[in-house]
Amino acid sequence: MLDANLKAQLKAYLERVTQPIEIVASLDDGAKSEELLGLLRDIDALSDKITLLDNGNDARKPSFSINRPGADIGLRFAGIPMGHEFTSLVLALLQVGGHPSKASAEVIEQIAALKGEFLFESYFSLSCQNCPDVVQALNLMAVLNPNIRHVAIDGALFQAEVEERQVMAVPSVYLNGKNFGQGRMGLEEILAKIDTSATDRQAEKLNAKQAFDMLVIGGGPAGAAAAIYAARKGIRTGVAAERFGGQVLDTMAIENFISVQETEGPKLAVALEEHVKQYEVDIMNLQRAEKLIPGKDGAPHEVIFASGASLKAKTLILATGARWREMNVPGEQEYRNRGVAYCPHCDGPLFKGKRVAVIGGGNSGVEAAIDLAGIVAHVTLIEFDTQLRADAVLQRKLHSLPNVKVITSALTTEVTGDGQRVNGLRYKDRQSSEHHEIALEGIFVQIGLLPNTDWLKGTIELSNRGEIMVDARGETDLPGIFAAGDVTTVPFKQIVIAVGEGAKASLAAFDHLIRTSAPA
Repeated sequence: MLDANLKAQLKAYLERVTQPIEIVASLDDGAKSEELLGLLRDIDALSDKITLLDNGNDARKPSFSINRPGADIGLRFAGIPMGHEFTSLVLALLQVGGHPSKASAEVIEQIAALKGEFLFESYFSLSCQNCPDVVQALNLMAVLNPNIRHVAIDGALFQAEVEERQVMAVPSVYLNGKNFGQGRMGLEEILAKIDTSATDRQAEKLNAKQAFDMLVIGGGPAGAAAAIYAARKGIRTGVAAERFGGQVLDTMAIENFISVQETEGPKLAVALEEHVKQYEVDIMNLQRAEKLIPGKDGAPHEVIFASGASLKAKTLILATGARWREMNVPGEQEYRNRGVAYCPHCDGPLFKGKRVAVIGGGNSGVEAAIDLAGIVAHVTLIEFDTQLRADAVLQRKLHSLPNVKVITSALTTEVTGDGQRVNGLRYKDRQSSEHHEIALEGIFVQIGLLPNTDWLKGTIELSNRGEIMVDARGETDLPGIFAAGDVTTVPFKQIVIAVGEGAKASLAAFDHLIRTSAPA
């Protein structure tokens, strides 16, 4: 099951295990059970601290639990955790085997103190880059607290279960049989939803902080670069972010970040955060900015967050990034995550053998259609313009696929459904003005990004696209407030450009800081 190179790497990791591990497999006579057994036997052979049993009787087959003899750890994988989830498997083995987590002592204490019974079920796909964060967070919680149990389920393998629960987006999490949440969630975010008083406690801590010399709002590439450049100047630096990594977390393959030949968004996001942590930067996650109060007559600027927290700083770097642009047509919100999706890499496997549409003819849309064509029965690509806007090489690949249809000059007017899930869409032919309807089960929206500036309207100068207006130094129309990355008017929304703009804005803010704080 595992090649020699992977076995060697896994063996090295398992040398960190200090306590015995018991793996109990629940299998049937199917090919997938045989494949899983092969994987588990490979793992068993790599460490004398692992014992493999194949006499499990769990209803989900194939599946396996990972436990510590004499302990009560409710951690199970239903399926074969390869692909993006292989890292989740390795971490689960290490943590059950006594290797300490990298989570902070405060978070570990918070998990261990949770009271009540929590049965989490998370649905993932092996191609989903967002799913491991959720799976790994819930696994760790199950390791640390016997009241918490977690089953990670491969949605593509347990299709009947997915259909019954109408899971149409991953990761999807259920708690005690009820829908808990969808999409990427980190450990702190999950804890905040369970331990509701945690948000208030965190807000109190933030309110007590003294004003920063430089405060960065946003934790994407631009925000990370700005924080590093500020911290290297020796000034008091903070980063407040809704989720560290930003839009990069939703990016699959990255092949144009100079000096890194190939990586994935979540890996780059982790690297960015780890780099920032090398410096004395106060990182404050799960903080969504809601209001900016510019300082006057030398007073610090203030940012108020949805949590109720308030932070002040002498200079600000606004790097709140962008989000997926929506179609804004009837039915889109009603059927979001019930057929309407925005991440083909994550949710594509859930539509295996079905008919889907991709909205958008740029590079993102065409790449999505190409990827989906290898999974689904048929793809209809719908483009508003008279022609596709993607690179020629992508268009050639798209047109070579037998199960793809391209419709141009089409305005999507409505998403239709049966009350439970998507069953089609309607569009208008912009040349003939005729209306058409397409029967399908999924719609992937790929029509660009919107800047996250709703909270800044009426406070700072924005373009007609809603982007923050900046000059060549990254400065806004408000002295001491700078901006960088996809949220600004700087053209070409690229990671490498955002990093450079973050560094530039930070240097400009530091220059402003020393000039305005110098004695007369």
